[in-house]
Amino acid sequence: MAMKARVLFILWALLSVSVTLGAQTARDSLSIDGPYVLHCGDGTRVITVSAEGEIKDTTYLGLPTSFRVCDHEGQYPFEVSLRPIRRQDWCIRTEPERTFVMSDPHGRLDCVISLLQGNGVIDENLHWAFGADQLVLIGDIFDRGDDAVQIFWFFYKLQQEAADAGGRVTILLGNHEPMEFAGDMRYATPKYEKLAKKLGIEYRDLFGPDSELGRWVASWNAICILGRNLYVHAGLSSEFYRQDIPIPEVNMEMSRALFLRHKERRDASKKIGFLYGSSGPIWYRGMVHDGEKYNPINADTLKLMLTHYDVDHIIVGHTIFEDVSSFHDGSVICVNVDNRKNRDEERGRALLIDHNRYFIVGDKGIIKEKNFSEKFALPVLIVTFVGNF
Repeated sequence: MAMKARVLFILWALLSVSVTLGAQTARDSLSIDGPYVLHCGDGTRVITVSAEGEIKDTTYLGLPTSFRVCDHEGQYPFEVSLRPIRRQDWCIRTEPERTFVMSDPHGRLDCVISLLQGNGVIDENLHWAFGADQLVLIGDIFDRGDDAVQIFWFFYKLQQEAADAGGRVTILLGNHEPMEFAGDMRYATPKYEKLAKKLGIEYRDLFGPDSELGRWVASWNAICILGRNLYVHAGLSSEFYRQDIPIPEVNMEMSRALFLRHKERRDASKKIGFLYGSSGPIWYRGMVHDGEKYNPINADTLKLMLTHYDVDHIIVGHTIFEDVSSFHDGSVICVNVDNRKNRDEERGRALLIDHNRYFIVGDKGIIKEKNFSEKFALPVLIVTFVGNF
């Protein structure tokens, strides 16, 4: 029996290694991707990858009227039409009845679709169904998953559909968009660098200032105020408060430096170096972590900040928790979770603000209502903090 058990264990181990290697090979291989739309003179260069991993690179005269997009496995097809791009207002004090807030989709289109359909934000055909209400995405479309480009296009077209219906889709700059725009591919699925290598370029070149998606991301704000809530990807530090940089200036400066490399941003100016640094709005974690290395914000500064911006809450993403979480007597709300895991375990994945009531929602709708003015301690045991995001 002992010999039989050892043989079975060896067979199981070999099978596990084979499955792991097979999965890794699949992630390293090209899969359905794009389109990457690059404007070049009077023409438009469009690059796509087929289900067979074949790259199609074509330059057209003029602009394509529309094109079809689907995920890396050929699912969730939708049509996209190019449109004019403009920066959204950073401050709108009049809110609609409902605001749906999500964060950090990280290349997983299936999780995006499941969440939005499960809460009636989009319909079964992937069209806007939220009427005159609003959706807020707090950054980080890039990295970890296989459908980053498709998610960009999905929110690109959803933003126009919402506007046509009198609603609004707001997308904020995360830290992973500037990482990849700077050529930092540490967290990217290998297929993206493989595509760039085959094209003889860097992957960042597909999102340059002459690309449609690059131009669109450059129009995103880093910080916005909607109603009584301030939204920012990571958080606002005490140093940020002391520098007192006007929000419109923050947004414009970060867009201006978006296509620079890391060192170029540091060298551009002290202001840009700070905004893109660890105490800047797309990296700072001290609103949700109290460890000394995070330089946590103190209660008095937070109160001054809320008064200065005339808001009740600061809503962030960036740092992963087991559920939608609240800090500092409910003044700070973090909506970032492990989206795939929380979907599978039917836990919270987003925040719904409905007539000034706050609900944690999952893929099947409302899970529970939360009073974010009640006392909350900084979570320690329930935190699932993953690496340096």
